Amino acid sequence: MSTRTIALLHPGEMGAAIGACLVTRGLRVVWASAGRSPATRSRAHAAGIEDLGILDRALGVADVAVSVCPPHGALALAREVARRRFRGIYVDANAVSPETARNVGRAVEKAGASFVDGGIIGPPPVEGGRTRMYLSGGPAKEIAALFAGSRLEAIPLDARAGAASALKACYAGWTKGATALLAAIRALAEHEGVEAALLAEWKLSQPDLEKRSEVVTVQARKAWRWIGEMEEIAASFEAAGLPGGFHLAAAELYRKLETFKDGAKPPALAEVTAAIREAAPRRKTSASRRLGSEQRKEQEPSRTHFKFGSGAIKRDAVKRLRSLKRD
Repeated sequence: MSTRTIALLHPGEMGAAIGACLVTRGLRVVWASAGRSPATRSRAHAAGIEDLGILDRALGVADVAVSVCPPHGALALAREVARRRFRGIYVDANAVSPETARNVGRAVEKAGASFVDGGIIGPPPVEGGRTRMYLSGGPAKEIAALFAGSRLEAIPLDARAGAASALKACYAGWTKGATALLAAIRALAEHEGVEAALLAEWKLSQPDLEKRSEVVTVQARKAWRWIGEMEEIAASFEAAGLPGGFHLAAAELYRKLETFKDGAKPPALAEVTAAIREAAPRRKTSASRRLGSEQRKEQEPSRTHFKFGSGAIKRDAVKRLRSLKRD
C-alpha cells in the first residue's frame, strides 16, 4: 500500500482517536485548526495530527478525507468539502441515516470524489478490540486496509453506500434508545412513587435492569451528541415504513440532558430524572385525551339498561336483529 495523507475532519474525542490509529500506521494525518477550540487543538496535538491551519490546505494535500462530526453537521461538512473540489476518497463516518449518508455521497461525488460510507460502533479506539468501523460503497476495502493492525478494526461490507450507516442506526437504535427509555421509566416511577416497588420487581424478574437504567448517569455529559443521532435513527425507521416516534422521543429526552454537557463529574440519577421531568408546558397526548373522554363517559348517567335472565337476553337479541335488518 502506497503512503497516503489523510485529512481528518474534525478531531473530537472520537476523531482524534481514529487519527491516532492512522498515525501509528505510519500515515500522515492532517487537519485544519481554524475556528476550532483549544480542547480540539490539544487532542489533535496529542494524537500526532499535523495542523495545516485551514481546510483548503488540508484537503489540498490529502488523498483521503475522513469526516467525524456531530450528525447534524455531516451533510453541511460534505458540501463544504465539495465546494473545494476535493477529488480523493471521502469517508463519512458519522451516525446518520442511510439516506443522509447517500446524500453526502452524492454531494462529494458530484465534485469528483469517491465516497465510502462508514458506521462506528464502540468507544473511541484508545485500546484494541473494542471499536469497529463498518464501511460500505466505493473503495471500502481500500479504506479498511488503512487501519489494518491498528486499534480500530475496519470491516468492509459487500454492500452499497448507506449499509454501514444502516447497521450503525440499528445498533444504536437499541443501545442508546434503550438507555433513554430506561431513564424515562425511572423518572416515571419516581414521579408516581413506585420506584422502590419497581426496583424490587426488577430484582425478581429482570435483575440486570436496575444497573442498566443507571447507565444514563455516565452518558449524560455527552447526551447532547446523541440528539441528532436519535433524529437520524427516527428518519431511518420512517424511510423503511416503520414508526420513528420512539427515537424522536429519545432525542427529546437527550435534549433535556444538555445541561450536563462538559460537567466535571457524572450527575446523580436523581439529577438526571429531575432534568427529564422538567419539561415545557405539557401537551395533551391522544392517550390522555382518550382517557379524559372515557372518564367523562363514566361520569355521565348510563343510557343502557341491562336486563338479567335468559328471557330478557333473548328479547334483547331479537330487538337487535330487527334493528340490523331495518338498517
